[in-house]
Amino acid sequence: MRSNDHSSLAGRLGRAADAKSALLEKFKRAAAPDNPEMIRKRQEREAIAAARVERQAGREAARLVEERERARAAEIAAAAAAEAARLAAEAAEREAVEAAERDAALKVEQKAARDARYAARKAAKKERRRGY
Repeated sequence: MRSNDHSSLAGRLGRAADAKSALLEKFKRAAAPDNPEMIRKRQEREAIAAARVERQAGREAARLVEERERARAAEIAAAAAAEAARLAAEAAEREAVEAAERDAALKVEQKAARDARYAARKAAKKERRRGY
C-alpha cells in the first residue's frame, strides 16, 4: 500500500535524514558516560567480570589441590608397590632357601637309601659266598 503522502523526492530525503539524525542523537545520548543506564550496565559487566575471575581462581586452586592429592596418592601407591615388591623378593628368597634345604635333605635321604641298598646287597652277597 502506498502512503497517502504525495510529497516530493526532496521531502522524502529530508524526512529520512531527520530520522537518521534522530537515531544518531538517541545513540549518542545512550552512550554518554554520565547516563545512569550505561553506568548500571557497566557496573553489571564489571561485577560479572570480577565474579568470573574469582571463579577461575577458585577452579585453579581446586586444580592445584587435586594435583597435590594425586601426587600424594601416587607416592603412597609407589611406596606400597615398593614394599610389596620387597616382601615378594624376601618371600622368593626364603622359598629358594627352603627349596635348597629340601633338595639337600632329599639327596641325603636318597643317598642313605642307596647306601642301605648297597650294604644290603653286599651283605646278601657275602652271605651267599659263605653259604649260610
